[in-house]
Amino acid sequence: MARSSPDPLDFRPLSPALMRTLMGLRRFWFHPQFFGLEHLDPQRPALYVGNHTLYGLLDAPLMVQGVYEHTGIYLRALGDHFHFVTPGWGRLVTAFGAVDGTPENCSKLMQAGAHFIVYPGGAREVMKNRGEEYRLVWKNRTGFARMAMQHGYDIIPFAALGADDVFRIRYDSKTFRRSLPGKLAQRSGLLDRWFRGGDTVMPLATGIAGLPLPRPEKMYFMFGERIPTRHLQAAAGNRQAQWQVRQQVEEAIYRQLDELFAIRAKDRDWPWWRRKLIARPGQS
Repeated sequence: MARSSPDPLDFRPLSPALMRTLMGLRRFWFHPQFFGLEHLDPQRPALYVGNHTLYGLLDAPLMVQGVYEHTGIYLRALGDHFHFVTPGWGRLVTAFGAVDGTPENCSKLMQAGAHFIVYPGGAREVMKNRGEEYRLVWKNRTGFARMAMQHGYDIIPFAALGADDVFRIRYDSKTFRRSLPGKLAQRSGLLDRWFRGGDTVMPLATGIAGLPLPRPEKMYFMFGERIPTRHLQAAAGNRQAQWQVRQQVEEAIYRQLDELFAIRAKDRDWPWWRRKLIARPGQS
């Protein structure tokens, strides 16, 4: 029997108080900071596009909770398909507002005037290789731009800093490909069939003292000015126009990341225990 997908509009967010309680320990450990919240307006729905980080599980819930608390906007999320076919996990992320990232679900959310997130890099940007920290890995994707243009939806670019520093990647898909099992998986076609050619090979990473405990890096989030697309509706099917919108969003995200790096470099509000546990040069 085919699995039926839940209606993306059939959702009621948790209360702000409950969300804050659920994120309590995480908020203490990562001390999230927010910038550019003035660009968010509950009465003006938008598609929020930003950089995905390693594993994608540490900072995104903090961002959703923080925006909800400060603005009253509950950000839904378009998720990679694999989330929703994983037993148990799919039900959990759905309970927090995520929906399968299909064009149909995207259209439904836009028609309903929802505020929601999309990470164009998807699973590939979560399954990072060494050296890909804070890099956008969007390949040739322009679907988010096409959908925004088609519906005349504003895009709000955002940047997230901190989560790519909580772990150190020890083993990634590149290492796997060079190994004997990796070579056999490529030759047999298993890598393409089960791991999208290696895009969904989970990296192995360590945190504090080589353990899986993440370093208590501060999380910084920045939201940029709206990028309107209503004037581009007639060009929604034009690949070149889609690419121009994508490039505008991409450049905005990198600018915001640069701003966050500068903010973090000047941030002196780091208690001794946080500085000790992250052991970053210049923070001793």
